[in-house]
Amino acid sequence: MSKWDHFEKLLLERKAELSAKLQEVEETLDTPHSKDAEDFAQEIEDTEVLEGLGKSGMQEITAIEAALDRIRQGTYGECVKCGEEIAPARLEAVPYAALCVKCA
Repeated sequence: MSKWDHFEKLLLERKAELSAKLQEVEETLDTPHSKDAEDFAQEIEDTEVLEGLGKSGMQEITAIEAALDRIRQGTYGECVKCGEEIAPARLEAVPYAALCVKCA
């Protein structure tokens, strides 16, 4: 049992949650737009918000995958910039953190 099992579980759960949400966003974006001009304008605005959420979600998934790679490589919990230990409280708050507070 690794000392990072707790964080690996958190990361995998968050990745699954984000993947499900991104699937919902994708399905919503794929639905046809209304022919009514007022509804269409609202749908375009909603689309922009959903696209932003999708981009943000993909960035978080990329960070999670990088953190999972660091766990596998044995470098999780070390700042990728300075090599110092990342505070456990920071990892609890942001399990995919790659930088210590000083370098962030």
